[in-house]
Amino acid sequence: MCGIVGAVAARNVVPVLLEGLKRLEYRGYDSCGVAVYNDGLKRARSVRRVEDLVAQIQETGLSGTTGISHTRWATHGAPVTANAHPHFSRGRIALVHNGIIENYEELRRELQAAGFEFESQTDTEVIAHLVNHLYAGDLLKSVQQTVKRLHGAYAIAVFCRDEPQRVVAARFGSPLVVGLGSGENFVASDAMALAGTTDRIVYLEEGDVVDVQQTAVRIYDRNDASVEREVRIVEAQAGVPELGPYRHFMQKEIFEQPRAIADTLEGVIAATPALFGESAEEVFSRIDSLLILACGTSYYAGLTAKYWLEAIAKLPTQVEIASEYRYRESVPDPKTLVIVISQSGETADTLAALKHAQALGMNETLAICNVASSAIVRLTKLNYLTRAGVEIGVASTKAFTTQLTALFLLTLSLAKLRGKLPLDAEAAALRNLRHLPAALQAVLALEPQIIAWAGEFARKEHALFLGRGRHFPIALEGALKLKEISYIHAEAYAAGELKHGPLALVTDQMPVVTVAPNDVLLEKLKSNIQEVRARGGQMYVFADADTHISSSDGIKVIRLPEHYGALSPILHVVPLQLLAYHTALARGNDVDKPRNLAKSVTVE
Repeated sequence: MCGIVGAVAARNVVPVLLEGLKRLEYRGYDSCGVAVYNDGLKRARSVRRVEDLVAQIQETGLSGTTGISHTRWATHGAPVTANAHPHFSRGRIALVHNGIIENYEELRRELQAAGFEFESQTDTEVIAHLVNHLYAGDLLKSVQQTVKRLHGAYAIAVFCRDEPQRVVAARFGSPLVVGLGSGENFVASDAMALAGTTDRIVYLEEGDVVDVQQTAVRIYDRNDASVEREVRIVEAQAGVPELGPYRHFMQKEIFEQPRAIADTLEGVIAATPALFGESAEEVFSRIDSLLILACGTSYYAGLTAKYWLEAIAKLPTQVEIASEYRYRESVPDPKTLVIVISQSGETADTLAALKHAQALGMNETLAICNVASSAIVRLTKLNYLTRAGVEIGVASTKAFTTQLTALFLLTLSLAKLRGKLPLDAEAAALRNLRHLPAALQAVLALEPQIIAWAGEFARKEHALFLGRGRHFPIALEGALKLKEISYIHAEAYAAGELKHGPLALVTDQMPVVTVAPNDVLLEKLKSNIQEVRARGGQMYVFADADTHISSSDGIKVIRLPEHYGALSPILHVVPLQLLAYHTALARGNDVDKPRNLAKSVTVE
């Protein structure tokens, strides 16, 4: 979501700030801006892309040795220039902010009564004015006093006209890092923003405030006590990923899935708890149930894994939407393994749910994540790092299939430890996992057939997705992908639920996508297909080669090359990704940056 980059140096920091914003573009944003000190506060803001901001700065010659920059994803106020960050207060304070301030209306009224005038509809401007209101010659103390008044989530970076070689930053509920240089120092919401500038990174803890100056960095905890935080060497990708022969990053990332899964499985020779951490065998031996917490696509990965974990490992498994879990009364069980799934490892709702579970005494925790240095990985006992690489497209693809790969490995490891997985079954499962990249290449070869379907879908405004058993979550994921990037309203149902309501929606204008693997539910699914055809519905069926479902009037079939048993969901989701991609393309949408959405959701 929103991105922050700040710098204090002896050189012009504007190129560093702009390069950092370019690296944060993948998160999604609707406006951007830069502010620097140069004989006063100067700024440039845009409601277009970072490239437009660069052009503005080149035209005006904006430069300075202290500065902050921001990409904004609107939470308060429309994406217009007045709402874009950085925000100023009376020409003295410049501030950028990620997160949401829940008590901003109360603070706004207080500040208006004190004579402050507001130029935006944002909660962020409240923070800038409050810092200014409390300022008495020391920016650090002003920020420390300010954050104690804030309710909600925030990462902020501030500088002051009266102390021009200093940026003060703070975090609570939103990620923020410090980058250490030689005679220059930085802050950012993501270490990736500082790639190529510094690899010496400090991850701020909850409630930290940091005073960043050219030759010194001082960190204070939520009680204003000076603290030391570990300096880590973080090797982040320095360059912006290239598209190569692909039209969009989403298409590229769909086709990178065979390699991403192979990389995620690299070095795996057996299903053992040690894959998940040194203490994993001890932890796994103590637990008797599982709780999976995640959001969006990662939630659907958890739903799929529930089928595996209960059928193969024989462990009761509950899957919860992270944003709902912490706001209901649940029954904690210290013998439950809490599994959190997140591509970025900074998903605010998932982080909050993890902390809530830990506060309830559920301390056996495991993260499935794509970023080794992320908050979720740092907060859990155990982890499995997927190796999907950087995912730029907002609609997740390779992150999802690598999450499923990791969750299947977890299933095998738990089953083996519990005596539920014979050696021959383990060997067969591992062979199938290693064959996945080749099997996926065969599925990707279906792209031309899927393009033909996409042309028909592009003219529709509604779609229905059906699946049964462990493919029901795959239908949910397919519907999510279609609505995310094509803006077609799509819903997914367990196929057996058709006659309990959704069948009323079926007409010849409602395409119905069906995931049809050759499993024990196939005959039931065929009956569901006939129910749709009898009402004039148009069926689009992704079937295994040996399902004996044939194309006919109102039924179109694309055959996958092979049935893949328990791992079939990983194969069947790929054509659904391609269908969403090519439908969005046919409708002329911005595939990589769909409207209203962000890649890394760091606010509740």
